[in-house]
Amino acid sequence: MIYLLALLMTFLGAVGAFFLKKASAKAPRILSLFTSKEFYLGGIFYVSGAVLNILLLRYWEYSLLYPMTAITYIWTTLISHSLLGEKISKRALLGSMMICIGVVLLTQ
Repeated sequence: MIYLLALLMTFLGAVGAFFLKKASAKAPRILSLFTSKEFYLGGIFYVSGAVLNILLLRYWEYSLLYPMTAITYIWTTLISHSLLGEKISKRALLGSMMICIGVVLLTQ
């Protein structure tokens, strides 16, 4: 169960960053961010991930949980590819595989 919550935490952070990117693309000036629904959605997802991170730290070692946040990079790669049409390079694929291997090694 704690592993699923850690995956959810990383997913929330990646989705939050996606909405913040969308908000920044629409905002010609910094102050106009505050009128963007994407800005607030991004904040909600980001803060939700952070709160979940804090809760997980109560039950899991910091030295295990914090490296798991690297899974956010995998979610970000998938989201940027599927929702923004960005290409996934071989280097990004290799990096994602290495992150997966590292997380498995740390948590076993």
